[in-house]
Amino acid sequence: MTTDPPKGSTCVELMWVEKEVECWIRFGRVIHERILDRRRRVVSFAPDSIFATVRWMGNDNGTVLSCIDVVRAVRPGEPYSTVFRVQPGGDSLLRCSGWPRVERVLKAIDAIEALDINPEDAAPDHWRHVHARLLVGEPPRAYTLGRHRAWLKRRQVTS
Repeated sequence: MTTDPPKGSTCVELMWVEKEVECWIRFGRVIHERILDRRRRVVSFAPDSIFATVRWMGNDNGTVLSCIDVVRAVRPGEPYSTVFRVQPGGDSLLRCSGWPRVERVLKAIDAIEALDINPEDAAPDHWRHVHARLLVGEPPRAYTLGRHRAWLKRRQVTS
């Protein structure tokens, strides 16, 4: 698509330069995509949607940086945190760097998908929990179908 993203959406610039820089979306519902050139594109997310971005940088000696962010796209006028390559920014639910932590987050995402739940539909508090547990070197609690049902009911009541 070549049109502008929908007004009020959150945009993420993605880049892929093989063996140097890789920025991609691990999960999330993209509502718009704009290809800038063969190495860069911009994807957009609707307000209140949750998505994960992964960044990797390397050189001839190997990995220099690996990071993952789980972000809730903010509504217009809502406060937000600065997130790399995310405009205007977002509600940062999880931010980890270093391969061991990033790998644990990726495994947590895989575990949610194994329950046949889209990670973007998981409770935002779960991502905050995973972030907090990884910061102190503890394993996060597993996301369960029961927790997911409770989240869906709570969301229904508060909407």
